[in-house]
Amino acid sequence: MPGRIPERFIDDLLARIDIVDVIQERVTLKKAGRDWSARCPFHDERSASFTVSPAKQFYHCFGCGAHGSAIRFLMDYDRLEFPDAIEELAARAGVKVEYEGGGRPVQREDASDLYTLLDAAARFYHQQLANNSAARDYVASRGLSAEMVERFTIGFAPEQWDGLKSALGSNAQRLALLDKAGMLASGDRGNKYDRFRNRIMFPILDRRGRTIAFGGRVLGKDDGPKYLNSPETPLFHKGRELFGLWQVRDVHQKIPRLLVVEGYMDVVALHQFGLTQAVATLGTATTSDHAEILFRNAADVFFCFDGDRAGKQAAWRAVESVLPRMRDGRQAWFLFIPDGEDPDTLIRKEGIDGFEQRLKQATPLSEFFFAETGKDVNLASIDGKARLAERARPLIAQIPDGAFRDLMYAELERLSGARTVIPASTSTPAQAGTRPAQRSLVRSAITLLVQNPALASELQPPWTFSELRLAGVPLLVELIGLCRDRPSLSTGSLLEHFAGREESAALNKLAQADLLVDAESGRSEFLGAIEQLDVQTSQQRLDDLIARQLAGTLSDAERDELRQLMANKPAHKRR
Repeated sequence: MPGRIPERFIDDLLARIDIVDVIQERVTLKKAGRDWSARCPFHDERSASFTVSPAKQFYHCFGCGAHGSAIRFLMDYDRLEFPDAIEELAARAGVKVEYEGGGRPVQREDASDLYTLLDAAARFYHQQLANNSAARDYVASRGLSAEMVERFTIGFAPEQWDGLKSALGSNAQRLALLDKAGMLASGDRGNKYDRFRNRIMFPILDRRGRTIAFGGRVLGKDDGPKYLNSPETPLFHKGRELFGLWQVRDVHQKIPRLLVVEGYMDVVALHQFGLTQAVATLGTATTSDHAEILFRNAADVFFCFDGDRAGKQAAWRAVESVLPRMRDGRQAWFLFIPDGEDPDTLIRKEGIDGFEQRLKQATPLSEFFFAETGKDVNLASIDGKARLAERARPLIAQIPDGAFRDLMYAELERLSGARTVIPASTSTPAQAGTRPAQRSLVRSAITLLVQNPALASELQPPWTFSELRLAGVPLLVELIGLCRDRPSLSTGSLLEHFAGREESAALNKLAQADLLVDAESGRSEFLGAIEQLDVQTSQQRLDDLIARQLAGTLSDAERDELRQLMANKPAHKRR
């Protein structure tokens, strides 16, 4: 497709770049044997669990799980989109980015125009606030300081139907962009008008501080819905964004924690009183994307919800989203706000010290989890204990391997009395049901190849073992073909190829494995594993032919093949 960056260019670019140099410009690294280490830049930690491997051109944090190539690091640390990260590395290497069809993709030029237009809209609304006395009076009545108005670029959408449209929609192209950005709405006759009118405006920023959407709050009680968000657009997906995260990252180089609240005003008020770790989920339930973003930025997350039924339901949806991401070192708490209050009013009444005291008394995730799963359950009866176990087990099974999952199972066993068999990890390429020796052989070959892609050049097609009916073999065959086709691949660039695929997590784990072998030993072990897989393939074919013989369905050619295999069986050699 035109405008796409070829994979071969990406491979060559990563081969020119040393990931250590890229990361060291942003994070202080210390030499640790063959690798480099540091405190992770993506979550708060006391000890160094972030490692960078120059041999593999790959980084990994054993605390939060962040990992990838130099591209991924720039995307997460510098908050760049994929093409921008490529452009950054290309400029560093002194090469020009290649695009299929030539030039930058049309869709990226369009996106650039959208960003520019939305930033202009934010400035327009901000200026309107300064010019409108009713809006200024409302902001003052809510106790928002001038500093917070500037920090969050708070604005005002005028009451007229075409305020923004007239200011920015100077031609048909800009009107189309305004519509695409979600800033216009359609009347019954198809006429376009401003979506936001007579509302206090809160720009929603992406990881690079660019405006991607807006949230608008009414001034009066009878002016439509209290809050109105931009619709879904090419730039904005509310289930993936957090209001205030840009401001949090701007204040904190290392974010100590994150406080998740429900409203724009709550975020601004908490920041104004010194709790500069507050973000909001834009009026939607906490999604899995939200959970991933939260824990990527901080190891400790506090969810602040109303104490009513709706608040408890919202808290439970947050639990469901964060459980699969509760790796060791991560913690979550739940703070339930008293009836009639919200974080905005509460911190104005009690101050930062009072709010901090409430945070100290927040309910840990584990406690809230068992309180909710045990709701309406009589733990004095066998039936009730069985019901608790039935509810809790599938949810606990979603927690990644580690101490937290083990302790959650232990607590479930204590409460229910039901013995718990902790399921084995399924994060390796091999599947359950295979014989251990076979599984480890395929895994060994994949691990060696992931850590040294050049080993693929040692094998010449056809590959006998490709016919082996064993879990992990198709992945091994794919890896060999990929590495042979793209000889400049490093571990980091190979993992970049599998980003977003279900095999990604397993390959990442294997990339981290400490093999404790030198290059030559690794080569011998890899070739030995392939030879043994070839032997197993021949045995598989022999077993198949014997079964056909017993069934009386053996052809003359297969009979000859069987005799040949039987004759060679004592000393199988790799073809």
